Amino acid sequence: MLRWFQALLPRDDRFFELFAAHSHVTVAGAHALRALLEGGDVVPIYYRVVMDREHDADDVTRDILIAVGRSFITPLDRGAIKDLITAMDDSIDQMQKTAKAAMLFDIRSFTPEMKEMGDAVVKCALLVEEAIPLLRSISQEAGQINAITEEISQIEGRADDLHDLGVRALFERHSGDPMGFFTAKEVYDHLEKIVDRFDDVANELQGVVIEHV
Repeated sequence: MLRWFQALLPRDDRFFELFAAHSHVTVAGAHALRALLEGGDVVPIYYRVVMDREHDADDVTRDILIAVGRSFITPLDRGAIKDLITAMDDSIDQMQKTAKAAMLFDIRSFTPEMKEMGDAVVKCALLVEEAIPLLRSISQEAGQINAITEEISQIEGRADDLHDLGVRALFERHSGDPMGFFTAKEVYDHLEKIVDRFDDVANELQGVVIEHV
């Protein structure tokens, strides 16, 4: 009876627009982080871009959480909305931490594995951006959403492998330079965590599909 009654009430669909806005900002942050990983004089330039996009993402996250509290009927379960936007925001937060590590340790050169992990970050951000609009028609688009989440999980597995290969190469290259090893490993660890957070987003999207289909 409650579901039938709720179906007659108008829903606040601005959540879809806000989720989309966050995904666009995250893609911009991912592209900026990848550009930063080219190294050299562009590092501080793209560091600033990543910082700005993270602040933009925080603004959208705050708007969503406020809207959850003020809306009578939401298009998705309130807990699912909070969990999904938190996972999405965690991904760009980790981009910020990666950029901060590069600046803190004055790193201006990045390994091929780091750059490939940066490519993985961009791919994951684009996949989330692709998935978010599908939530408007979740029953019809459940299969496509699940396919996207599976692709993100596969990228996450590849990023884990790149992390391990890169750290091993660092250890061999910096056997007499522990500080060089430590600072570069910080970048590897943060890059891995970004992709892990995108995998969390994929898990939240799968949960939404299970709940609403």
